[in-house]
Amino acid sequence: MVGHENAHRLGWLGTGRMGVEMARRLLGAGCDLAVYNRSSAKAEPLVRLGAKPVSTAAELAVRDIVFITVGSSDDLISAVLGRDGLMSGVNGAAPRVLVDCSTVSTEASARIRAEIADRGTALLAAPVMGNPKVVRAGKMTAAVSGPRDAFVMAEPYLTMLGRGVTYVGEGEVARTVKLCHNLFLGVVAQSLAEITVLAEKSGISRQAFLACLNKSVMGSLFTGYKTPAYVNLDFEPTFTATLLRKDFDLGLAAAREHEVPMPVAAIVHQLIQGLVGRGYGDADFAALLQQQAEAAGLTLVSEHADVPDGLDTPE
Repeated sequence: MVGHENAHRLGWLGTGRMGVEMARRLLGAGCDLAVYNRSSAKAEPLVRLGAKPVSTAAELAVRDIVFITVGSSDDLISAVLGRDGLMSGVNGAAPRVLVDCSTVSTEASARIRAEIADRGTALLAAPVMGNPKVVRAGKMTAAVSGPRDAFVMAEPYLTMLGRGVTYVGEGEVARTVKLCHNLFLGVVAQSLAEITVLAEKSGISRQAFLACLNKSVMGSLFTGYKTPAYVNLDFEPTFTATLLRKDFDLGLAAAREHEVPMPVAAIVHQLIQGLVGRGYGDADFAALLQQQAEAAGLTLVSEHADVPDGLDTPE
């Protein structure tokens, strides 16, 4: 970890499924961490590991660096600028750096950046790529944008969260990187569903087909990671279809703003909308496989196979 004499006091705001796993890694590295969540029970696992609980978000403002993970743009604005938010303290306390690891709009991020700058706080947009299981395996990464000096200060702690991070520039550009990533995620998931259904309807088991694919040059960390879900029809959410739809909404809005045609992503957007409309909104987006099979007149059953997810494979 960072040398004790150079260590900063850290705060974590928002300990949902992602936040709790990321904060756990900082505690495991020996960091001084205070935590807040609206539902204190969700922060309790971190408190048991040594985190310092606080009763309001504003109490985190005395920390040097505060990380935040929330579900939407409105949640971010409320958590930071709201009546009881991080920057609401009457004593004028403010962290030196706020690191937002959420996936939110560039407009919301820019508003936060401008308003907290008046208090001397720098914002790093650091949307993460991964889900709680990926974080636990140490395979999470993130794109980071904002003031370079703030990045240098926060980088040692960001690196503790996974495989390392990439500084991509000033302002809100990391938001666009994350949206591009998730557009690609959805397109690949749908394509993987299509070819898997084709293979099975041709008489090939999903396990055999995906094992072959994962050994080929077309295999990837993602295809390997999703193989157990596709083989065993495990749609327990790691990232829900509703959340993926939100990212497609934001990503395609950015494409319109920059006049970039994205015909394949636009089609997948509607397929994800169909998945949500059919009642799979709270399921993992891997349920695209189920929808594709139904469209092909194929009834899927779990293969109940013991298949690896590839996350334990050494780098």
